Formats: sequence, structure tokens, C-alpha cells
Amino acid sequence: MLIGLSASSMEEKERSDTGSMAELSALCETAGIEVLAEVIQSRQSPEPKTFVGLGKLLEVRELAQNLEADLLVFDNELSPSQAKNIEDMLKIRVLDRSGLILDIFSERAMSREGQLQVELAQYEYLLPRLSGMWAHLASQTASGGSSPVGTRGPGETQLETDRRTIRRRISALKKSISELRRVRSVSRATRLKNEIPQVALIGYTNSGKSTLMNSLTDAEVSANDRLFDTLDTKAKKLRLSATSEVILTDTVGFIRKLPTDLIEAFKATLEELTWADLLLHVVDISGPDRLRQIEVVEDMIKTLGISNKPRITVYNKCDRLCDIMPRDADTVCISALYGKGLEELKAKISEKLEEDSERIKVRIPYEKAGLIENLHSGSKLYSLDYADDGIVADVLIKNNKKGAFEEYVIR
Repeated sequence: MLIGLSASSMEEKERSDTGSMAELSALCETAGIEVLAEVIQSRQSPEPKTFVGLGKLLEVRELAQNLEADLLVFDNELSPSQAKNIEDMLKIRVLDRSGLILDIFSERAMSREGQLQVELAQYEYLLPRLSGMWAHLASQTASGGSSPVGTRGPGETQLETDRRTIRRRISALKKSISELRRVRSVSRATRLKNEIPQVALIGYTNSGKSTLMNSLTDAEVSANDRLFDTLDTKAKKLRLSATSEVILTDTVGFIRKLPTDLIEAFKATLEELTWADLLLHVVDISGPDRLRQIEVVEDMIKTLGISNKPRITVYNKCDRLCDIMPRDADTVCISALYGKGLEELKAKISEKLEEDSERIKVRIPYEKAGLIENLHSGSKLYSLDYADDGIVADVLIKNNKKGAFEEYVIR
């Protein structure tokens, strides 16, 4: 059963509504949970001890017994004491939205970095909840049951661990992630040295980022119609024209009420966004909750401190919806699945990247011919002529790179 709360004292984005409950149901489906019913309570403020009111809990208990439900999934993150109080009162296992999302991430992480980041987030989430979970896991193990949703991954070994062991593991995970972060920074430095523009896909989960990545490149990223299909970043070269190319990076999708522990753990991965020259915000234009999803991504962009990044909003799945087609200067409507609008998108990417560039003609003396290599890297070369007095290049060059060629500019 799904349980939501809409309290007037809560921030609007934290309240449960039709959209968030539908999303919670989809998360349950992704995790292999069958949803039998859902309940939303409206009240002034959350109940400190049990989140929802006592009367509503008694109503939930009766409904759960009638439906033979064995799990309650809350649409918000519960405090450890709230979860324990509800379980003690109703004798039904309780899982909150954060625990559910972490469970899905533990199933989907493929790379070593992704797995380490998810494990760290799980332990950070689990540490304050140990006392309540031990009793539940002990009774489950004693009866010969398998590990349920919400206890996969590190949850399976909690009977043999204590807080000190977990803290040591958290410390080790942070050290390993820090080392992977260093390796990633070396790889990034190599890309930046080549001065190829970096373009990053960003957006709500299941908006079509990976499908777009596959349509534009030969990345072969997993692109199924399900939440959090992509957790690991992948970068591929994208040729925009005969004379220009970029590095396109796919990133993990966002979702409302994303666990804070998960955001912290995935900072090493999300750091890629801070180095991007351009963000492509992919939006599912056909989704009924698209405005709220856009708001969630915008909030995350602010949280990551990348609001000042140049951006193109890419309205995807336009084949499903024709009545609303935003056409602002920095928007493109596409269908990543059917390839519609991709040439327009590539042209828009080129146009946006060129906003900080200038087209110039330079004459490079033959004794300085090595500078031509710099022109080839990260610039758009229109022509190259070998004249008697030097090499004449017609080039679109970044303003921050122009200074090195100022003395050779043909006025």
C-alpha cells in the first residue's frame, strides 16, 4: 500500500499529490512491488511520532489486513523513529520513498564507481535506522525468508555488523570514491586539453536522455522505458558538421524528493555537469506532470551551482503530443526515438557554442606552423591556404583562445 501526506505546513514540492503518488507507484513497479491501494491524508502538519495521524493509521491497518498487504510505502522520507513507531503499531513492514529509490539504484548501478556511490548512500541512510531494522531482519531470517525490497545490498549483512563497522565501511567507501574522482579528473583534464566542447544531457528520469544519446551517437546506452535506467555516465564524440565535434555526456536522471544521501554520494558523477560548456535539458513534453518535472530539474541545477551554464531545453517525445510545442529561442522539439528534429538540435548546439566565439582570418608564419595544431583543436576551421608568406586560416575561435593569435589576425 502507498501512503501519502499533503500537509499545509509542508513545502509544496514535499506534499503528496496525484503526480507524486503515480510516480511512487511507478517506482514500486520498477522495484518489483505490486501496489494494491493508495491513501493520501490531508492535515495541517505531519504527526511528529507517526507522520500521518493515528486515525488514518488505524484505517490503513484495516485496509491492509483486508487486502493482505505486507508492505507500506510512504511517499516521503520518514525519520527512523517514525518508521519504527508505525511498524510497532501496525505490525507491517514500512519503507519510505528514499529507501525505495536507494533499493532501485542498488539494482541498476553497473560501474564500480556507481556501485560504490550507491553503497555509500545506503549505509548513510541505514546507519540511523539500525535499531529498528535489526529486529525485522532477524525475524525474517529466522523464518527462512529472502531479503525484501529496501534491504538489498548492504542491508543483507546488518545482522553481523554494528555501527562501528558501518562507519569504517563508510570511511573506506569515501576514500575509494575520492580516488575514482581523482582518476576522473585526470581523464577530464585530457579532454579539456584537447579543447573539444563538452555538452551534457540533463533531465528528469525517463525523459529520453539515453535514447537521445543513442540517436546522436553510437553509444549503445541502455534506454528502456523505465525509471532510473541509466545511473552511470557515458561520454561519446558527436560530430555536428564536417568541421566541428563535441563530447556528449549522458548523466543520471533526477526525480522529486531525491534522497539527500544519494545526491551527496553521486557528487563525483554529477561533477561532470560543472565542466560542461553546454547543458541539454531533456524534457518529456508528453508527460502530464512536465511542469513539475522541469521545476525539479531547475532546483537541482541550482543545488549543483550550474545555473549560469548555457542551456538548450530539448522537448522530447513530440511524436506523442502536438498541441503544446514551445518554440523559444533556446528550445528544440524532437523525437529521439524516431530521429525527428535531430538535425535542428545539432544546428542549435553549434549556434549556442558559437555565441562565445568569433570568426577570424589569421596568417601564421611557417616558422610558427605548430600553432595550426591549436587551431584544429576546439575551433571550427573553414579553410586553410598555404600562401608564400604563411598559412592563412579562416577559423571560428573561442574568445578566450583568440589572444594567442591576435598578432596574426588579418585586419
